[in-house]
Amino acid sequence: MIEHFNVVFLDEAERFLASLDIKVRNKIVFNIDKARTLLDPKLFKKLNNDIWEFRTTFQSNDYRLLAFWDKADNQNTLVICTHGFIKKSQKMPKSEIQKAFKIRLEYFKA
Repeated sequence: MIEHFNVVFLDEAERFLASLDIKVRNKIVFNIDKARTLLDPKLFKKLNNDIWEFRTTFQSNDYRLLAFWDKADNQNTLVICTHGFIKKSQKMPKSEIQKAFKIRLEYFKA
């Protein structure tokens, strides 16, 4: 299978994953690996021009890892995970998207 991108977890995304139960963490990582080869909006969805989300539902909870693309290097396409959260409502919190966008800006400044 062709991998469409590699995934990098920034510190806050790693801390979020580490805070979760091992079964939840394994399911999220499984879905991310699956999304790398299978372009499925149920797993990896565009929220706006810059921010995307990895989506996982496990035991009636919706887990989200927000991310952005780094295509600066034509050889390695990276998806950078900024942070994660448990989604509490149907609507995506704007504050989470803004947080991911701010982290994205800092990433490209560095």
